[in-house]
Amino acid sequence: MRGPRTERGRLLLVLALVAAVVAFTATVPLLRGFFDLRVYYGTVHTWVHHGGLIYDYRVPGTPYGFTYPPFAAVLMLPLAVLGRSAAIAACLLVNTAALAVVLRVLAGERWRRPGWYGWVPALCALALFEPLRDTFSFGQVNVVLLALVLADAWLLTSGRGRWAGAGTGLAAAIKLTPALFIGMLLLAGRRRAAGTAVAVAAAATALAAWVDPAASRFYWTEALWDTGRVGRLDYVSNQSLQGVLARLGETGRPLWATAVLLTLCVWAWRTRRAAAARDWTAAFALTGAAACLVSPITWVHHLVWLLPSFAVLLRAGRRRLAGVLYAVLCSSVVWLWVDDASGLGGFLGSNLYTWITLGLLLGLPVGQPRAALPLARSASATAPAPSPASPTPTAVPGQPESSPPVPDTAAATGAAEAAGLGFGRSPSSEPTGSTSPFAAKPQSSSARASSYTAKPPPL
Repeated sequence: MRGPRTERGRLLLVLALVAAVVAFTATVPLLRGFFDLRVYYGTVHTWVHHGGLIYDYRVPGTPYGFTYPPFAAVLMLPLAVLGRSAAIAACLLVNTAALAVVLRVLAGERWRRPGWYGWVPALCALALFEPLRDTFSFGQVNVVLLALVLADAWLLTSGRGRWAGAGTGLAAAIKLTPALFIGMLLLAGRRRAAGTAVAVAAAATALAAWVDPAASRFYWTEALWDTGRVGRLDYVSNQSLQGVLARLGETGRPLWATAVLLTLCVWAWRTRRAAAARDWTAAFALTGAAACLVSPITWVHHLVWLLPSFAVLLRAGRRRLAGVLYAVLCSSVVWLWVDDASGLGGFLGSNLYTWITLGLLLGLPVGQPRAALPLARSASATAPAPSPASPTPTAVPGQPESSPPVPDTAAATGAAEAAGLGFGRSPSSEPTGSTSPFAAKPQSSSARASSYTAKPPPL
C-alpha cells in the first residue's frame, strides 16, 4: 500500500499520526509526574539552600531519595536557581537535545535522506517507545547518558579519536552503569580512549569529593552497596538478571554472580568481533544490552540503551524482527504481572523485556560489509596511476567495477517502518524506581545503482 503522493496528502497523514500519538500518550499510559526530577530538585535545594545532606533527602511521603554518585548532584546545581516549572522545562529541553544527538549519531551520514515526511513518523514511533517516554515523564537522565556515550562512537568512526572516551568518562561519573563502556574500549584495543574515560571519570569524582567530602565518603562506603535504597529487586520494572532471579525468590549473590559472569563472557566475545570488524554501532549496542542485564537494577526506563540495537537490526535488513521487538517494548506488557509473577506465564511474561535484551546480546548481527567500512579502500584508490608510456587499463568484461563505500542506513527511516507498535496499557500507579555506526546488507553493484504519578523504587 502506497502513501499519498501529494504534499497536502502527506501533511494530512502526518498530522493524523501526530494527533493519534498525542492522544495515546495523554490518555493511555500513566504519566510519572516527573518523579525523578522531583528527587533531583529536592536534593539540590535542600543541599544548597537548607544545609542538608545529599543522601538524606526524601521526597515527602515516600522513602525515595538521591542514589547517584555525588558528581551527578554537582552537575544538577543549576536546579538550585530554578523554580519547579522552569526545572521541568529545562529537563525537557535537555532530554530533547540529547535525543537529537542520539538520532544524529545512529542515522549516520544519511540523516537528511528521510526528510520531514520520514522523520515525523520516526519521532512518533519513538514517542511510543516505553523506555523513552518514561525517561521524559520521570525527568530521568538516561538519554543524556546515552548521548554522551554515543558521542564517543561518533568520534571513533569520524577519525576524531583524540577526544574519544571523554563522553563515556562523564557518563560513568554521573551513573555507574556506563562504566562498562570503558571495558568495551579496552576490548577494542582503544587504550587511549579508555584511558581518557578513566581520567575524566576520576577527575569528575575528585571534583565532587572536593565540593562535598562527606557526601562522597558516604556514597562510596555505604550508599553504593545498599541496593535497598534504590527499590525492591523483585519489582516488575526491574528488567535485569537480578530482577528475574528475585522474582523467582532466588536472592543469593552466588547465583546472580554466576549469571553476570556468563553474560560478560558472551559480551566480551561478541564485542571483540564487532570491534575487529570496526562495527562500532554493534559494539556499543552490545555493551548497552549487557549493561542492562548485569546491573542489579534496570528499571524499564533504563532500556533506552537498547536503541542502538534497533539501529543495528535495521542496517542488517532485519526490519520485521526490529518491528516486532520494538512493538513489544512499546506495549507495557510486563505490567500485566505487576501484582503476581508466579507460574510459567508469570516467569515468561514479567521478564519479557529481559528476554529481549538477552536475545539482542546473543543474536545481534555483527560486522559491516567491507564496502561500508570507513577505512576500507577501493581498488581504484590504491592502484597506481598508469604511466604515460603504458596503455590505459580497460575493464574486463563481467568483472564489476570498484565502487565507493555504501553509506549507513538512517535509523530513523527504519524506525518509521518498524512502527507497528502495540498500544498496551501502562502499569500500576506505584512508581517504577529510579533515581537511582550500521551498514545495509551487502548489495550487488546493480542494486546499489538503483537504489508514568507514582514512582517505584527510585533511581
